[in-house]
Amino acid sequence: MNIEDFIFDREINLNSVIDGSFSWSSPSNIALVKYWGKKDNQIPANPSLSFTLNNCKTETTMTYKVKSEKGISFDLLFEGKPKEDFKPKIQKFFERIVKYCPYIENYHFVIDTKNTFPHSSGIASSASGMAAMAVNVMSLEKKLNTDMTEEFFNQKASFLARLGSGSACRSVAGSVVVWGAQADIPNSSDLYGVSFPFEVHDKFKHYCDTILLVDKGEKKVSSTVGHDLMHNHPYAQQRFGQAHENLSKLKKILIEGNLEEFVALVESEALTLHAMMMTSMPYFILMKPNTLQIIEKIWAFREKTSIPVCFTLDAGANVHVLYPTSDKDFVSTFIRQELVEFCQNGQFIDDQIGMGSLLIK
Repeated sequence: MNIEDFIFDREINLNSVIDGSFSWSSPSNIALVKYWGKKDNQIPANPSLSFTLNNCKTETTMTYKVKSEKGISFDLLFEGKPKEDFKPKIQKFFERIVKYCPYIENYHFVIDTKNTFPHSSGIASSASGMAAMAVNVMSLEKKLNTDMTEEFFNQKASFLARLGSGSACRSVAGSVVVWGAQADIPNSSDLYGVSFPFEVHDKFKHYCDTILLVDKGEKKVSSTVGHDLMHNHPYAQQRFGQAHENLSKLKKILIEGNLEEFVALVESEALTLHAMMMTSMPYFILMKPNTLQIIEKIWAFREKTSIPVCFTLDAGANVHVLYPTSDKDFVSTFIRQELVEFCQNGQFIDDQIGMGSLLIK
């Protein structure tokens, strides 16, 4: 698919749908092979692969009604109450997608959104939030163009979500998602995420992710600033090449079910992400002392028990503890007995692999 394929056919009758509403839930996701650095128009500098989560979701209802004057107009509610400080991001999203969805100027929208995870928990809500926006918009487009296929719906929804937040394109469809052109991943694209096109080994089909909330404050470095640091980074090209190599390795691991290699690659990717930030100019250390304490505890537990539990990190201090569902009882006990003390207010979230965005009504 090319960018031009996503431009809405202006010959379709825009007056055929007067009003209505949709409600969708869209999950967060956790990248195993990280993307860090992007080009213009939210194009990734390297491909990434993520697990879609199941419990950490944004639920968004979009009500729409035809209006007489053209232009972008909407009201925004968070948990049922007006939220003015969220509006600029939604305004920017609409402005970015109007080229591809010109019909949005014909409607006034009321957007009511909420998260299933605590607000200000330190979990990025931009991926789930923008994915939820995108699938709602595409539901309206499908009403206008009833011949639309499910494949096109998912591709364009992921394409639109990317324009709101890069990682959001991995929260539309699929339990394992690849975003970015990769030679050995059929149909992979820089424009949208695609479901991992191979059979995933049974060991990974219900993988668990317990998110340890080490620091629930606002991120010290925004994603936009962080990605921009890669433009003049001394190790950028080596990192981009490494990401391609690691994605190929992870493809094989996910098919064959090699947990030992999974642990090594996923932890290396997490530490590489933070190493890139520590060696940028300006430089940042986003891990906290408790992050390092947790990592040390995980390594000691794995050495002692041979249970293949591992960690990954986003661009912050929180720790995602990944482990097979077959080891859930042992790891859950370990987390509660040894890791919870390093979480802010003892808070953590139990999650696992999910299936992507779901239509609620």
